[in-house]
Amino acid sequence: MDPRTHSAVTWLLSSDEPAIRLLTRRDVLGAPADADTDAGLVLAGAKVTALLSGQLGDGGFGVRPYRKWTGAHWRLVSLVELAIPPCEPRAVAAASHVLAWLTSPDRSVPQLGGLALSHASIEGNALAACCRLGLAADPRVRSLAGALITWQWPDGGWNCDRAATGRRSSFHESLAPAWGLHEYWRATGDTAARDAAGRAAELFLEHRLFRGLASGQVINRAWLAPHYPPYWHYDILQALLVLSRMGKAGDPRASDALDELERRRLPDGRWQADGYWWQPPPSTITPEVVDWGRSGPSEMVTLNALRVLRAAGRLT
Repeated sequence: MDPRTHSAVTWLLSSDEPAIRLLTRRDVLGAPADADTDAGLVLAGAKVTALLSGQLGDGGFGVRPYRKWTGAHWRLVSLVELAIPPCEPRAVAAASHVLAWLTSPDRSVPQLGGLALSHASIEGNALAACCRLGLAADPRVRSLAGALITWQWPDGGWNCDRAATGRRSSFHESLAPAWGLHEYWRATGDTAARDAAGRAAELFLEHRLFRGLASGQVINRAWLAPHYPPYWHYDILQALLVLSRMGKAGDPRASDALDELERRRLPDGRWQADGYWWQPPPSTITPEVVDWGRSGPSEMVTLNALRVLRAAGRLT
């Protein structure tokens, strides 16, 4: 193993959060998992404990499910990314709380020239999380998958912008649905979900993840900077992570983004977040439930970067 990679892996394996140690062993080193032992360790972690704290009888956390970033919706995605065990009762209760909100008859999707103007990242993240929790057979989860497939635009993505021309989707709104539909296909074998996820992947790959089709120039330089958590925001690290889960990280069209990710690696082999969408827990403005780290190298950014490089065959 390259000394920089060895150093980064050793650092992750010394994390205080059991889930990060587990995911490093499993996804970076390829070590076999022990479901029962790993589940107990993950649930004892400080971040997982904090994400589950304050849960009420309805599965929520005393605020609307989409409250940034303390609502059940966001906690659920973070819990899944920290490998919370499938069918864990508290996570399932949070998922049911989110599903009740998402499938409420009060929710509607406007149209633009026959195209749905959907905040599809919401359904996409929820669909992925519910499938990871073993809830793919729930009729409400099936409804989310069906809605995303129905709402997909001809170019393979989704958009919520009322000023959109109808010609191009939003990268921000399209990445989470690609992940969610892929997870739904893995859980159910639904080929319509698989094909829809594949069309979304093509949208990103034809742009080499961050380049304009005609000019080849960077569409948005903010997309080059890694963040954690990304929430609904698009950046190339999260795009590479989703593509790696779909088995597409080695596609030649992802090479520019992989090069950029490697360029941002620190001399010691780690990565840091180059921006934040959240504030530490005491803040009253977009507070997080846990502190993911706002200075120095980031455990989750480093973990995800190493996962991506391994999936692309670039990890040495």
